[in-house]
Formats: sequence, C-alpha cells, structure tokens
Amino acid sequence: MLELKPSSLNSKFSTTMQAYVFLRCFCTAWVLTSFFPSYSDLDTVLITSNMIANFCCEPARWVQTKSIHISCPKESASSKFLAPYTTFSRIHTKSITCLDISSGGGLGVSSSTDGTMKIWQASNGELRRVLEGHVFDVNCCRFFPSGLVVLSGGMDAQLKIWSAEDASCVVTFKGHKGGILDTAIVDRGRNVVSGSRDGTARLWDCGRSACLGVLADCGSSINGVAVGAADNSINLGAPEQMPSEREVGTEAKMLLLAREDKKLQCLGLQSRQPVFLFIGSDAFNCCTFLSGFLLLAGTQDGNIYQLDVRSPGAPVQVIHRSGAPVLSLLSFRDGFIASQGDGSCFIVQQDLDYVTELTGADCDPVYKVATWEKQIYTCCRDGLVRRYQLSDL
Repeated sequence: MLELKPSSLNSKFSTTMQAYVFLRCFCTAWVLTSFFPSYSDLDTVLITSNMIANFCCEPARWVQTKSIHISCPKESASSKFLAPYTTFSRIHTKSITCLDISSGGGLGVSSSTDGTMKIWQASNGELRRVLEGHVFDVNCCRFFPSGLVVLSGGMDAQLKIWSAEDASCVVTFKGHKGGILDTAIVDRGRNVVSGSRDGTARLWDCGRSACLGVLADCGSSINGVAVGAADNSINLGAPEQMPSEREVGTEAKMLLLAREDKKLQCLGLQSRQPVFLFIGSDAFNCCTFLSGFLLLAGTQDGNIYQLDVRSPGAPVQVIHRSGAPVLSLLSFRDGFIASQGDGSCFIVQQDLDYVTELTGADCDPVYKVATWEKQIYTCCRDGLVRRYQLSDL
C-alpha cells in the first residue's frame, strides 16, 4: 500500500493537476484529476496493474504494489485504487456478458458473445465444463445456493438449469416470447424468477419444469430483476388467489423490476400486488436490494438511485459519477459494488470515508461483478475475467 498526501515542500508544479495527462494509457492507467482537481503539490499519478509512478516535486520513484490511496484534505475526498490480483484470459475468446461464483468459492460460471457458457476453477481460471444447449447468446447465468447447479437465460427465450458436475441440462423452461435478460433465485431454489424482452416477469417451478404464473406484464423490456425479503413495516398486499402449493419461499418477499421504459417497479412476490412505481431519468438496467427496505437501481444515463421502499416518492440519494450506463449493482458488506459502461468499477462502503476503484478494464464496459469472501471477480467486453483481492488494500 502506498499512501500519498500533499507534500509540505515547495514545488514548481501547479497545485492543479493537468487534466487527462495520462488518461488510461498503457491499458490500465488512471488519472486522478476528475477526483481531486486541486490536489496540492501533486502533478500526475500514473497507475498500472503492478507499478505506480509518482511525479511529485521530488524525483520520480517506482513502487511495486497492487493498490494506492490518494487523499485530498482540501476537497474532503479520498479514493483507493486496486489493481487485479490475477487475470484469466483463456476462458472465452470474446466479450464476457455475465459471471457468477459458487457459494463455496471454488467454481465460476460465465457466458460470452462467442456463444459459449463455461464453468471454470475460480482460483486459476482452468476450464472445467462447457455448457451447450442455448441457440443464441446467453445473457445471464448464476449458481444456485448449493453451488452444484447453474441457472441460465438466453436470447432463445429459454431458461435452463444445468448440472455443474457433468454439464448436463436437466431442465428447460419455455414460455417467454423474447430473450431472457435476467434471473433471480428464490430462497434455496425451488422457484426462480425470469425477466424478458417480452415485457413479462415469470415465476417457475424447478421441480415440475412449469410456469407458476406471470408476475408482471409491463409492455416494456425487463432488463433486471431482484428478489429480497421485505421489512415488516412494508405492506405487500394480499394475493387475489390462493398461491400454488408449489410456490416455496415467496411469502414476505419483494420483486424488483428494472424496466426499459424508465420505470422501476416493485411488487409483492407472492401477492403480485404493486408496492411502488418509480420513474427515473432513463432506462433502468439493473437493480438490487441492500436491506429489507433499501434498494439500488442503475440507469442508462449513469444514475444510481437509492430508494427507501417505505417512502419511494423521492430518492434517498442519487449517485452520478459519469454519463456511462450503469451495468451492474451488487450488495456488498454494508455498501455496494457498481460497474459502468466506461470501464469504471467501484466499491462504496458506508463505514469507510473513501471509494475503492477497481482498475484494469480501461474503457471497456464491465458487465457483471461477483464476490466470494474477500475476492471480487469482474467480466468485461475485452474478454477477460479479473480477480481482485481486498486483502491487497
């Protein structure tokens, strides 16, 4: 760890850093001007995956490190930049659209625009299984809580369940009329939820390979779905009909839908009754629950909305770092991880006074983030899976 603070020495350099002097040069460089526009006595900081050059009033010195901490007391701003611990380049040959890590941390699963979905060793990226069966691109994939089964959704409008042990497809769900863009698993996985381009969200029974019902018909593409336990103070309404005995774990749950028509919709998973409908600044791409009443949703124009389900009329806060699309949001510890279409990926934690920036993607969109303990995995348009070690901070 290298921590840089304003120097007390006189410097011939301007106290304002030159904007974008080394903006993401050499594939992994970052410039800090946008974060600290008046950092005293610091001219330029260049960050690469394993080396940092600090050009201050003293001669430049090179430091072997994976992270750097930049603080600016005058601006009350602070950020840590973390380089990848390792990079997996042989899993896919093209853009990686989604990934997940098993509950035990041993396996990873990812899908790509090269038309493949693969299971690999999370420690070294070694290929274990190739899952074949979708006709077109696979948009989303995730492990069931057991870590032995994988759920996927594709542009062929099919939802599939796979064995991670022998790569066999054990269940195929059909019913959507458009590509499946996101999925969610209810509790231990007896039921799953899917969101589609056809504007519907559906609940499925994994044991009988059947659709238990259409949860919502929005008339607009559903880009993201999330399921979360509701706080006792939230009124989820009562179901109009007695729920099927095949519905397991849907009671006291909320379903969140990120819609293309700029609307964020929340409803009771079992009751199917509306909880709220929030209109944002642009299409919603992704969403996640932070707690039983707090949630996050990201838009195409770069806004991250934090809402309180108990009073959703006005956001708790709106985070806007750039105009690039917010592509993924993941609850993490007491905060969250977000990724955007400009290659930025960052961690926000409530008990810390700084943001952690995950470097390496340059300007390629980071499509998805997954975690296991102190390890963070990202997938990117450049076809790489990057693994970060928080212990390097």
